[in-house]
Amino acid sequence: MGKLTVGALRAVLVVVLAGTVFVQALMVWALAADPEDGSLPLTPLRVITILGMVSAQVALVCVWRLVTMVRRGTVFSHAAFRYVDVVIGAIVAAALVWFAVTIVNAPGQRDDPGVTVIMGGVGVAILGVALLVLVLRMLLAQAVARDVEAAQMQAELDEVI
Repeated sequence: MGKLTVGALRAVLVVVLAGTVFVQALMVWALAADPEDGSLPLTPLRVITILGMVSAQVALVCVWRLVTMVRRGTVFSHAAFRYVDVVIGAIVAAALVWFAVTIVNAPGQRDDPGVTVIMGGVGVAILGVALLVLVLRMLLAQAVARDVEAAQMQAELDEVI
């Protein structure tokens, strides 16, 4: 992975992390200062937003660590699984948070239930992303196994020579 790619990805990660922290700060401020006007259940939505941002932040930090491992050439190790597993967990948590938003929003959509169905579909799509990362984790496991096997074969070859 080139320096430009790593730098660009890290810049994106920093911007997204800063954005999520900003949104969290606004939600905490709104919880303390802005009373609900009765049109929507704002307090649950604000709390859910804060939790959703936490799941995104956890995933961002793990992706940062994985990019660091890629840059160092150590990503094909068992240590990478910890970060990939946490990313999968964060994506599942984000899906659950999205389903919570859907549930909180559903009573206001009685006249147009299609919005709730679409929101449920988005939650299923988020779970699909978690499954995709799980498949990528399996590919990483195969690569790590092959790397270990290659190292063992190289050691045997070195003994013979």
